[in-house]
Amino acid sequence: MSQRETLIAATPAVNDAGMDAAMKGWFSEVSDEMWPGQAMSLKVEEVLFRGKSDFQDVMVFQSATYGKVLVLDGVIQCTERDEFSYQEMIAHLPLCSLHHEPKKVLVVGGGDGGVLREITRHRSVERLDIAEIDGVVIETAKKYFPGMSLGFDDPRVRVHVTDGIKWVGDAEAESYDAIIVDSSDPVGPAAVLFERDFFEKIHRALKPGGVVCTQGECVWLHAELIKDVLEMCKSIFVGGSVQYGFTTIPTYPSGQIGFVMCSKPDAAGKTVDFATPARPPPIAPEGSKLKPLRYYNAGVHAAAFVLPEFARAAVEPFVVKGTGQK
Repeated sequence: MSQRETLIAATPAVNDAGMDAAMKGWFSEVSDEMWPGQAMSLKVEEVLFRGKSDFQDVMVFQSATYGKVLVLDGVIQCTERDEFSYQEMIAHLPLCSLHHEPKKVLVVGGGDGGVLREITRHRSVERLDIAEIDGVVIETAKKYFPGMSLGFDDPRVRVHVTDGIKWVGDAEAESYDAIIVDSSDPVGPAAVLFERDFFEKIHRALKPGGVVCTQGECVWLHAELIKDVLEMCKSIFVGGSVQYGFTTIPTYPSGQIGFVMCSKPDAAGKTVDFATPARPPPIAPEGSKLKPLRYYNAGVHAAAFVLPEFARAAVEPFVVKGTGQK
């Protein structure tokens, strides 16, 4: 029987079933601060790990349809089924937009290793630093999410279990081609990753022509926060570019997550146009354990910056488009 035939033959649910299911073997992601009045729920088959680090509650459970799920402080961070859409886009949108090939890259956060995995596809990268404050997240990912954490095995990777803000602040000026901030939502310890001081440190640490890409929240829920971050970046990356793109991902609030991307002008005064890839999708090094890309391609790259009208109207006053390669 085809999926269409199965759906036609299915018995319609009743409203009471939805009310009952919410409390019987389901995990519901509830946040009155970030997405009041709604929740994302996944059916739990087995809780695999529960612990508490110095910074947050950590949990891994086996879901019925999304594989293993990593939860920090009650918020879904990634699932085996859909993590690739976020990891691929937060890494390749900035790196494939760079005018020059990236050689030295920094990841702030990203303890699950997924962003590292994607960056290692870029053969030009010679050194890849990760500054993750919570070592428990790294060890949990290595044990339960080998498909993501394999990025830690790359010999170019240097792991620093430390405060990412301090690492960026202590970095030599103009030392990184790209900085990717894979942060949680701006609640609790991750809130400082959305503040001006941090972005000023990032600007200082980037080489001329360098780029930063940071998790940029959901346009359906956080338009005001996004506008504030873009406006702040516009005042810091003077002469550079500031743009907003997005990807789809079922298990993030409202099924969408965005990225704030900024660049410094290069020596010739040109800036990155993030909406136009400067190079094709990366090909993993020979002999790599990496699987082929599952989400990112050149068409998806360009489409990530085509926003629905309500979102375009909200962010456009704060966007500074790059000059591209001319």
